[in-house]
Amino acid sequence: MPKLVILQDKYKINGVELVGVAVHEQASTADEARPSLDAWLTKSVPNLNYAIAFDYASEMNKRWMDPRVPVGIPTSFVVDRDGRLAFIGHPTQFDNALPKILNGSWAVSDQAKALETARIKTARGRMRELSQTQALLDPIFARLEHTTKIKDWAAALSALEEALAAMPNEVNIRGLRAELLLHKLRDLRAGLPVLLQLVCDATEKNYVVWMSVAIRQRFDPAKDYYGFPYAERFAMGKDLSEHILAANPPQGSERAKCMSYGAVAQDYYETGKRVRAIELVEVALKWLDAGPALDVAKRDVLQRSAGFGELQE
Repeated sequence: MPKLVILQDKYKINGVELVGVAVHEQASTADEARPSLDAWLTKSVPNLNYAIAFDYASEMNKRWMDPRVPVGIPTSFVVDRDGRLAFIGHPTQFDNALPKILNGSWAVSDQAKALETARIKTARGRMRELSQTQALLDPIFARLEHTTKIKDWAAALSALEEALAAMPNEVNIRGLRAELLLHKLRDLRAGLPVLLQLVCDATEKNYVVWMSVAIRQRFDPAKDYYGFPYAERFAMGKDLSEHILAANPPQGSERAKCMSYGAVAQDYYETGKRVRAIELVEVALKWLDAGPALDVAKRDVLQRSAGFGELQE
C-alpha cells in the first residue's frame, strides 16, 4: 500500500485513479467490520491518498476473480480509458505496465502478451492440480469428519495418514496427526517423534505458520499434558519460541502475532518468565484490537492468559 500511495501521487496528473477494495474481512456483519478496517487503515497507512471500497457482498469474487483463471490477494486490475481490463497482476508488476497503458502501447506489446499468457498458464495449471487433489481428498476428509464425530480415533488417524500421503507438506494435517496420537490415542511413543519432526521442519523452514501449528501442539490450555515428558516439551518449546520471535519480532508489523504469541507467552509463563509472557500477550491483543476483528484468535489469547495473575491485576 505505501508503494501504491507513491504511484497515485505520481500518476494523478495523468488521470489515474487508484481504488483499493477490502475483501474477505472477518466479522459477523459489515457494520462490525467497517470500523475495524477504518482503524487499521488510519494506523497503518496514515498518508493514504486513494479510496478504499468495502466489499461486504463478495462482488469481487463474483465479477472480478474469474474462477477459471483464479487470482490471489493482493491483485491489481487496471481498467483503461475505454473501460477495458488492460492488466491483471500483482501490485508490484503493474507500475511497469502503467506508462504503456497510458500511452496506448501496452495492449499490443510483447511484454503484455507474455505476462498474460504466463498468468493464465500458471493459474490453469494450479486449477487442474487443485481439482485433482480435491477429488482425491474429499472422500478422505468425509471419512475423517465421520470418525472424529464418533470418536473412532484409530480410524481418524488412518484417514489422516491417507491425507498426508497426498499432501505431505500440509502443516495443518501434520498438526492434527500429532494431536490425535498424543492427545486422543495417548500414544506418546508414536506421537513424540511425529511432533519432534514437525518442530524440526518448522524451524528449518522458518515459516511462522508452521511454527505456530507446532507450538500450539506444545502449549494449549485445552489439552491434557499428563504424562507428557516435561523436559522434552519445554526444550522444544524454547527453540520454537525463539524462532517465532526472531521471525516475527514484537516491534514488527506482521499481524500473524495473534497466531503464535499466545502459545509463546504460555511457554514463557510456565518456565518462569512471567513478565515477558505478559508483554507478549499485550502485544498480541494490541494487534488484534488494531486490525479487522478476529474473535477466535482473541479468545485463544485471552484463554491462554487467563491464569497470568499479574495481567489480571
